[in-house]
Amino acid sequence: MAVDYTVIVVYLAGMLAMGWWGMRRAKSKSDFLVAGRRLGPAMYSGTMAAIVLGGASTIGGVGLGYQYGLSGAWMVFTIGLGLLALSVFFSARIARLKVYTVSEMLDLRYGGRAGVISGLVMWAYTLMLAVTSTIAYATIFDVLFDMNRTLAIVIGGSIVVAYSTLGGMWSITLTDMVQFVVKTIGVLLLLLPIAVVKAGGFSGMRAKLPTSYFDPLGIGGETIFTYVLIYTFGMLIGQDIWQRVFTAGSDRTAKWGGTVAGTYCLAYALAGAVIGTAAKVLYPKLASPDDAFATIVKDELPVGVRGLVLAAALAAVMSTSSGALIACATVANNDIWSRLRKAGKRSSEDHDEVSGNRAFILAMGVAVIGTAIALNNVVEALTVAYNLLVGGLLVPILGGLLWKRGTAQGALASVIVGGLAVIGLMAGYGILANEPVYYGLLASLAAYLVVSLATRPTDETVLAAWRERLAGRSPELASEPVPAHQ
Repeated sequence: MAVDYTVIVVYLAGMLAMGWWGMRRAKSKSDFLVAGRRLGPAMYSGTMAAIVLGGASTIGGVGLGYQYGLSGAWMVFTIGLGLLALSVFFSARIARLKVYTVSEMLDLRYGGRAGVISGLVMWAYTLMLAVTSTIAYATIFDVLFDMNRTLAIVIGGSIVVAYSTLGGMWSITLTDMVQFVVKTIGVLLLLLPIAVVKAGGFSGMRAKLPTSYFDPLGIGGETIFTYVLIYTFGMLIGQDIWQRVFTAGSDRTAKWGGTVAGTYCLAYALAGAVIGTAAKVLYPKLASPDDAFATIVKDELPVGVRGLVLAAALAAVMSTSSGALIACATVANNDIWSRLRKAGKRSSEDHDEVSGNRAFILAMGVAVIGTAIALNNVVEALTVAYNLLVGGLLVPILGGLLWKRGTAQGALASVIVGGLAVIGLMAGYGILANEPVYYGLLASLAAYLVVSLATRPTDETVLAAWRERLAGRSPELASEPVPAHQ
């Protein structure tokens, strides 16, 4: 394993070096949080694909392929569909807003009164997303070094916290590009063909597995619908995804770069399912489907290649973890802390702003590592995160973008009713049940429509300013406090 260890250590050292280099570029708040809003198409596509394809998409996607066959691709496939929908229909308008958080967008649309509550929901989502990614380090480091779970989380989490704190979005963007290349080589170009050949090719797999493994809908229609509801819609509204949209250098980059990334996700989804199907042929009686990725890598790949593919798994986890971490810190600082202190001055772009955001990333990173050590169930944590996000924020965000009659009161009612409904239903039906997100989303929609129609329409001056921002004609307002219209 010495060669494999060397590959991994060099990779991790490279991540820290990227963080140090990114620190030299992060001279302003815009640089630190959104990479100066100037990424080109190639870098934007790579980093967007990197953040959405994390440990759940890699290790979990292979596990679903092991359990269900080709239909196990649906979870990651719906992530790709969500990214495509975001890129084609919304990304250009989102990029033109020149904001830093989703809650700032809600403030602009509804008149400055959506802030802390929506920020709390988004913060909870990004925190749990970062936690689930950090927990995944334990699986990978256990395969690599037979390491204690807590130590693995501390080491992996500390590396991500270090390079994210040093350079902010510039460091994360640079590391994500490396991670995108490593994932592409490791998973698509090496592990996929090797796994298929080892399993006897597609004809061999068909001969040894039930026909259900090759049914595109074998995982079940209800499961696919739930994936669409949680992951496709979740891609439309997550702070971690929007913060990457904010980095685009132009409308065209946001639209077409995101479309390329979404298409890449579809290919990655199919690759994971095929690798999992091959693992089922090679190892039909694994204790857990999630062990499929590590087992096939450890037992079937040659020295050196094995290290690169495990580095690809680390890359997948790190890209999602770092993206969720900076999103969590940005929301905590901009949407919660500064508002509670009534310090809504976002005009400063100096080093104090950079230092403040850097401190929040460090603090949130410590919180994420501590929470990851305390939790065991990754799936439950991720389900809670997405249920809160979709149930609480989908309706007011899409309503604000698509429906002129939506009001601030309707948005707040939607967030509160949807969020509480999801929490209550998870307590009643169980965290992993489908009902919480179904009924929570319906409750959120009903509250938004009823309260919006029962209250006075949004002030026309607010809507006029909103339309100007959507058209990209008022960039100077991006760093100014939003007035609270009555």
